[in-house]
Amino acid sequence: MFSFREVLAAIQAYGKAHQFIMQHSLWKWILVPGILYCILFMTGSYFVWGYSGEFVEYLFNLLPLKIWIQDLESSWVSFFFILLAFSIRIMMLLLYFSYYKYLFLILGSPLFAYLSEKTEAILEERDFPFSMQQFVKDMGRGIIISLRNMLYQTICVIFLIILSFIPIVGWITPLFAFFIECYFYGFSMVDYSCERHQMSTKQSINFIKAHRGIALGNGMVFYILMFIPILGWVMAPSYAVIAATIHLSDKRLLHGATW
Repeated sequence: MFSFREVLAAIQAYGKAHQFIMQHSLWKWILVPGILYCILFMTGSYFVWGYSGEFVEYLFNLLPLKIWIQDLESSWVSFFFILLAFSIRIMMLLLYFSYYKYLFLILGSPLFAYLSEKTEAILEERDFPFSMQQFVKDMGRGIIISLRNMLYQTICVIFLIILSFIPIVGWITPLFAFFIECYFYGFSMVDYSCERHQMSTKQSINFIKAHRGIALGNGMVFYILMFIPILGWVMAPSYAVIAATIHLSDKRLLHGATW
């Protein structure tokens, strides 16, 4: 289970992140990854939509459905298969939307690791000496965590798809899918701070499991921002990293101890 107080605090951290960004003029750290996110996202969407059409065409030709439809000469049957083809393309696009975020977290891992470190340096009013060895280690850690979360999310989604065929239970599976996706997104953001404080991957996983609300709240705002075209896409990645870093910095201060 998770603490609603932690979820609420993680959501409120986005407000603190916005004030922090304005106060310290960190807009370039928002705009650069945000613009890259938009360019890559729209380019990928274009190719996924185009190639999904070719995939559906290939699938229908493979199963000789086109010939069967033409033989029937029924407008209703034709309409049904047009709708089916469109639905398959939409599903492929939705899958892309879901997994693209992980792809960008992997590609942007060096930048997000540095942004999290810079945020904490400003909060604690001290410098973190740059180490290329540590930087490469942070980058590798971010990539591994993103791949791990992507795998776990895929397993959970497959399980939920199976559950969706069960009456009544199936009605609430989309809600569970939303929470699972949010949790794993937030997990990736929180881990940057965990790694910087010398937590091993196992320790980080255990910490985040014990404080699921932090990851869930962070991921929920990230997920919702993604529904705002352009502006949300630009803000979401960097805001999520800064919000997670601020939240965990507050958590240490409140408890009067380091992890």
